[in-house]
Amino acid sequence: MHLARAIPIIRIFSEEKAREFYVDFLGFTVEWEHRFEENFPLYAQVRRSDLILHLSEHHGDATPGSTIFVPMQDIDAFHAELQRKDYKYGKPGVETLPWGRVLETVDPFGNRIRFCESPKGD
Repeated sequence: MHLARAIPIIRIFSEEKAREFYVDFLGFTVEWEHRFEENFPLYAQVRRSDLILHLSEHHGDATPGSTIFVPMQDIDAFHAELQRKDYKYGKPGVETLPWGRVLETVDPFGNRIRFCESPKGD
């Protein structure tokens, strides 16, 4: 048996705010978008490196206020990149915790993403 990586579904309420946060601020690329018809909710896939997220405006697809934990490398470079963008709705910092260095950011819909670089040697 083999289990593949999970793809979190994130509930969004505004396509414009989602693009501003996920694409413009965090640096994701939109891979595809789907609507059943014009004037229907958006369902989209975004990617940055190996991280894939599904963004959904569909009621019931996900719970607003969820948290995603993302293992990563070179958190300092990522932090510097985000600081240069000067996103007016969030200025995340890096915190050192027993399990690694964590940069937590919150999207416009209350969802948290915790990027974590494990201590060296882990």
